[in-house]
Amino acid sequence: MKKKHVNARLICQVSAAAALVLAGNAMAADAFSSDSKWMTGDWGGERTKLIEQGIDIKADYVGEMGANLNGGYNDDKTARYADQFGLGVALDLQKLWGWDNTQAKIQLTNRNGYNISNDRVGDPRAGTLSSSQEVYGRGHMVRLTQLWIQHQFFDNKLDVKAGYFGEGEDFNTFPCDFQNLAFCGSQVGNWATNIWYNWPVSQAAIRVKYNINDELYAQIGAYNQNPSQLEHGNGFKLSGSGTKGTVLPVELVWSPKVNSLPGEYRVGYYKSTADADDVREDVNGFDAATTGDDYKSHNSKSGYWFVAQQQLTSHNGDATRGLNIAANATFHDKDTNFIDNYQSVMFVYKGPFDARPKDDIGIGAARIHVNKDVKRNAELLNAANGVSDYDNAAFSPIRETEYNYELNYGIHVTNWLTVRPNLQYITHPGGVDEVDNALVAGLKIQSTF
Repeated sequence: MKKKHVNARLICQVSAAAALVLAGNAMAADAFSSDSKWMTGDWGGERTKLIEQGIDIKADYVGEMGANLNGGYNDDKTARYADQFGLGVALDLQKLWGWDNTQAKIQLTNRNGYNISNDRVGDPRAGTLSSSQEVYGRGHMVRLTQLWIQHQFFDNKLDVKAGYFGEGEDFNTFPCDFQNLAFCGSQVGNWATNIWYNWPVSQAAIRVKYNINDELYAQIGAYNQNPSQLEHGNGFKLSGSGTKGTVLPVELVWSPKVNSLPGEYRVGYYKSTADADDVREDVNGFDAATTGDDYKSHNSKSGYWFVAQQQLTSHNGDATRGLNIAANATFHDKDTNFIDNYQSVMFVYKGPFDARPKDDIGIGAARIHVNKDVKRNAELLNAANGVSDYDNAAFSPIRETEYNYELNYGIHVTNWLTVRPNLQYITHPGGVDEVDNALVAGLKIQSTF
């Protein structure tokens, strides 16, 4: 057995043992109570006391299973499981030390497992553009995901956050209740190649937000762009060695009430100051695949995004239930970025049945488009290598557009456990027409300890 698998199993066992110890210390009525916010309960009231003192301990788990039911690159049916443990603490420093309007957060994460998309759904030479198990990725290791302090000035008009964290915590934010990556979290980070690192990777960063009024705010950030932080073993790296540049996002966020129902609308722009290779041209402006010369380097890359979330209806006057719509769109630098545009739309109905008022049902569709210069570059590489047969191992698959669809049902088992079975359909996995459309069965487990 490989060492990383031994470590992963050990972490799982330790986490499970810790959960049982905490449960044993809790009052019997609290641990595993369906009304509790936490699986381990309130620890005999001690957890609430800690929160009142300014210490909020965070422990959670996300597990995702994916099974290829039909189609894909390899129709040899199997199932894969990936998961993430999280452990952290949120601190109210005003309660703890009397620091007015100041908060801090420390968060560790550990990911393990395997992804059905890598070799069953997608051609391993091309992969898939999205992923049927969004929690997969960034190594079997423990990472420092958050280490920051935040302070509000001028009657909370100005909010400054500094430390180590990712862009997607504050910019282009989006919930993660679907299992397919195309509907989960900050989408810019999924498609802005090699510059914007989503959870669980952190970077040295600062974010400044100004609240214009109760519904509108603007913010700007600066994030250290350091690819070495992606490397295995660098989960706790705090030095600046390996820095390539800075990612600078700006965003305007509007949170109106429409017919007394909440909404949120985001529009933003990012620019990276790091050098970025052209996806097609060489240093002389010719096709690099043909000339064999180095790809041209650009001194920056950029893009922009739009996010909309709006509750459309309530259910018999209950605003916690009803139909919600969400949409995402991102657009990226066509000279340097593999994906040039992405769009998605989702509908979620919360509380669809009176007998299950906290359940939800969701459906989503997403389109991911590969830069046409990437396609042309692959065609030229195949011509230069004298291969035209897709089944030839030396063939570079031609990638264009991938579509992802998901239908899911969130079963609110308890206040601390949601189980979300889902079906996903992926057309042209990896944007490769030769790969059969794939049907994937998924199961997402979300739990708070």
